[in-house]
Amino acid sequence: MRVSTKGRYAIRVLIDMAQYGESDFHPLHELAARQGLSEKYLEAILGTLVKNQVLEGARGKGGGYKLAKPAKELTIWDVLSVIETSMSPVECVDNDKNGCDRADICPTLPMWKDFAKIIHDYFSGITIQQLVKNAPDSKIPSCGEKKK
Repeated sequence: MRVSTKGRYAIRVLIDMAQYGESDFHPLHELAARQGLSEKYLEAILGTLVKNQVLEGARGKGGGYKLAKPAKELTIWDVLSVIETSMSPVECVDNDKNGCDRADICPTLPMWKDFAKIIHDYFSGITIQQLVKNAPDSKIPSCGEKKK
C-alpha cells in the first residue's frame, strides 16, 4: 500500500479547510493558492470527495467546498478509502477482488488480512481535527493575507 500524492493533497486540503472554518465554503482558487496546487488538479480531487460525501460543493457567489461533517468525525480512512485505488497491502485481500484460487490453502492470507485490518484501524482512528491540533501554530495565509 502506498498513499499517492492525490491522497496526501486531499488530507492537506481538508486540514486547511478545518483551520480556516470547517463549516464555511472555501473557494477553489483560495484552497489551490494556499496549498500551492493547480486548480484543475485540485478540482479533480475535490470532485471525488464531493461524489463520496466527504465534502459538499456549492456553485456561485459564496460557493466552494466545505466539510460534509465535523472535522472531529472525519477520519483519514474516510478520505483515503475514496481517493486511493486500493488501501489493501496485497491484491488478494482487496475488497473489490474475488481473492485468488489458492485462498483456501494459502498460509500467508491470514497475515495479509490482519495487516489490512491494522491499516484500516489505524487510519480510522485519526481524525482531521487531530491533525489540525498537531499543525504548527502558524497556518498558511489565505489569499491577500500576510503571514505573521
